[in-house]
Amino acid sequence: MMATRERYEVTGMTCAACQTHVEKAVGALPGVSRVTVNLLKNDMVVEYDDAAVTGGQIVDAVEKAGYGATPETPRAASAGAARPAAQTPSERARREYRAMLRRVVWSFVFAVPLFYLAMGHMMGWPLPACFLGDGNSMVYALTQVLLLLPILFLNRQYFIGGLRSLLHGAPNMDALVALGAGASVVYGVYALYKIAIALGAGDLAAASQAAHDMYFEGAGTILTLITLGKFFEARAKGRTSEAIDRLLDLAPKQATLLRDGVESVIPADQVQPGDVLVVRTGESIPVDGVVLSGDASVDESAITGESVPVDKHAGDTVVGATTSRSGYFTMRADKVGDDTALAQIIRLVDEATSSKAPIAKLADKVAGVFVPVVIAIAVIAAVVWLLVGQSVEFALTIAVSVLVVSCPCALGLATPTAIMVGTGRGAANGILIKSAEALETAHGVTTVVLDKTGTITTGKPRVTDIAHSADVDVDTLLRIAASVERPSEHPLARAIVEEAERRGVTTVPVTGFTQIAGRGVRATVDGMDCLAGNEAMMRESGITDDAVASLRDELATQGKTPLFFAADGRLIGVVAVADTVKPTSRAAIDELKGMGLEVVMLTGDNRRTAEAIGRQVGVDRVVAGVPPQDKESEVRAIQERGGKVAMVGDGINDAPALARADVGMAIGAGTDVAMESADIVLMRSSLLDVATAIELSKATIRNIKQNLFWAFFYNVIGIPIAAGCWYASFGLRMNPMVAALAMSFSSVFVVGNALRLRLFRPKHTQEALEADRAAENGRDGERDVPVVEFEPAPGTPALTVQPTTNQGGTMIKKTIGVEGMTCNNCVKHVTRALENLPGATDVSVSLDDKRAVVTVPETVTDEQITTAIADEGYEDVSVA
Repeated sequence: MMATRERYEVTGMTCAACQTHVEKAVGALPGVSRVTVNLLKNDMVVEYDDAAVTGGQIVDAVEKAGYGATPETPRAASAGAARPAAQTPSERARREYRAMLRRVVWSFVFAVPLFYLAMGHMMGWPLPACFLGDGNSMVYALTQVLLLLPILFLNRQYFIGGLRSLLHGAPNMDALVALGAGASVVYGVYALYKIAIALGAGDLAAASQAAHDMYFEGAGTILTLITLGKFFEARAKGRTSEAIDRLLDLAPKQATLLRDGVESVIPADQVQPGDVLVVRTGESIPVDGVVLSGDASVDESAITGESVPVDKHAGDTVVGATTSRSGYFTMRADKVGDDTALAQIIRLVDEATSSKAPIAKLADKVAGVFVPVVIAIAVIAAVVWLLVGQSVEFALTIAVSVLVVSCPCALGLATPTAIMVGTGRGAANGILIKSAEALETAHGVTTVVLDKTGTITTGKPRVTDIAHSADVDVDTLLRIAASVERPSEHPLARAIVEEAERRGVTTVPVTGFTQIAGRGVRATVDGMDCLAGNEAMMRESGITDDAVASLRDELATQGKTPLFFAADGRLIGVVAVADTVKPTSRAAIDELKGMGLEVVMLTGDNRRTAEAIGRQVGVDRVVAGVPPQDKESEVRAIQERGGKVAMVGDGINDAPALARADVGMAIGAGTDVAMESADIVLMRSSLLDVATAIELSKATIRNIKQNLFWAFFYNVIGIPIAAGCWYASFGLRMNPMVAALAMSFSSVFVVGNALRLRLFRPKHTQEALEADRAAENGRDGERDVPVVEFEPAPGTPALTVQPTTNQGGTMIKKTIGVEGMTCNNCVKHVTRALENLPGATDVSVSLDDKRAVVTVPETVTDEQITTAIADEGYEDVSVA
């Protein structure tokens, strides 16, 4: 058996019933082992035995079912590959959105005056004299017809699709809309003939009565409101396809090829396995391969999600689409084109979005039974009344009343109105829900899978612990450490500089700054030879101290990265840096567990760090060391065990898992690709919003079920009356006018019930609310960093700490008042003036306070400072 897997673009689908019908039609073919139709992407993936069935037969099966199908051109996953914009799914979705916008605008243009004209006499609204009076009945009627015709033309697809679905024995929502609107049109045309006959007979009263029995405004209103709902659906459609487009755009477009000692820049998609490439600081790595020579610090967050750059040396593997932050190296290309890690991620996202199980809407499920039953009741009722001797007009009125009272307006509004209000409440709470399917699916989630970096944690390294030698105070340690690290661009270095600034420690200029790839940095501070780096750097420099061994091991157990600092050949301190937990993470995870959900942490980080974070926040299970491909597999494994999964992440590496999950949730501060791949975006980057989204989904689904109940309840009560079941006994029957009123009331009831969702508020615990407020108020920045002291190793020379100097002089902090600053451009001018002072450091300018602070050598006079600022155009200066 030769298994073939092929993707098709399917046209003509409008609802879940269409999707199901296409799946059944193709699945019935011999040799087809699996067929998955994706309504949102309008595509179909078929796995079949090409010896038993051909692609042409699959297309024929779809066409016989009443839809269209064409094989899709495979997506180009290679870096830099050209893609015609007009053929991308995202562009097709944009075209559909623009077309639907035109339809809904023009539908309202004609529906509003039609409704005003039809209802004006009932509401007492002013109307032109030409529409008033019994003698103007035909003018009144024909004007309504002329207003209705454009609406029918604009929305003819409902009638085409509905008729097709009926002919193929698979009625869908289009069929319900077409029957409801069509019944009103048919009865309106009937009333139009009655007007003409009455006028021909000179019976103006009968003509006026017939004019008031037309239901053209009902047809126009139904079609316009349904189109409005379709417009909102089209606005969110196709976002997953945009995610794939953005992934493709991530691939580097160029590569520097080294051949026979000569460098040349070539398109990245022309790189061949075995080629030698050159990568410099700031450049993206074009393809997957192995480092041949050189050293570098590589930011792999785009692939692994890990925030700390990874040091690379000869023999190490590197991944395409990651970025070299520092260093220079040559590499051998091993995997190119569709074999790269990025291409595999793109493929997994594409497959996961295509194979995601569709959500069967209750209204669409019932439609297949409801429509034929209503038609049957209408026909049977008409025939029965004809057989018992009633007139054709009476029987026709009964039939039309049945169809009008069972019009699918309320049924069609039951879901979209609740969804629209629910998504609006989500937006008000900082939760962007990108599709109705996501909101519906989230209520059934049983397992929440959380990425670590940037989701549970801040994604930004921060100082967590400080250990200093007994004869060096903590400020001195931080002054030396921050001064050495300030010239470095490494994230760990920035964390140390930020901690020094937070404590008000002033740095000093350094000389002889040198980066040692894979080890750390070296510089001269206050005449001392200082080292800053990992333990390997200290060992290689002959600097050891058993006093910090236990501390080092304890920090490593907690998942923290220890950085060692030495001055003049002796260890003066250790600073631990780690990606810290967000203030709301623990409270949010407790909320989720309180809802009966399993919480799993899934990360590409090492197990020791992952388990330390897992213990801190209280997750149920930790899965560590997981590459992007396996993240998707882990989510799929949970699904195969019967679980419904909500995946929460923020990185490109999370995109396949976000797409595979039943509901993908992206942290708002994450990458664009993660947000496009996800179904729900949490704009505040707080995990508390995960619990809020699930609560909102439950409330919305509950509201939808209530709406559907009432929509059918009106039909259960109204249809027997409309059919004349109580006419013989009680003289009770329903004319089309009353039927239309009952139908309208059911719609109003459904919409009113949906509006109750506007009262939705998240049910956070007090602990969760306090954590949320702390995060919003920034109190997390006021954290205490543990400081410990250790005795220097016996026999080490004493450290001579010099005063803070620059070029032999003492540094002095100056505060300067600068009047006349009015904008940020002024701030730039003053900052530039102060930075140009000889030996100036730590320049800070505040527009609000009209004040500047600078640290300068004592040799810099107040007059020099005043003159420098005055040269920028600010004369009113005071120096303290």
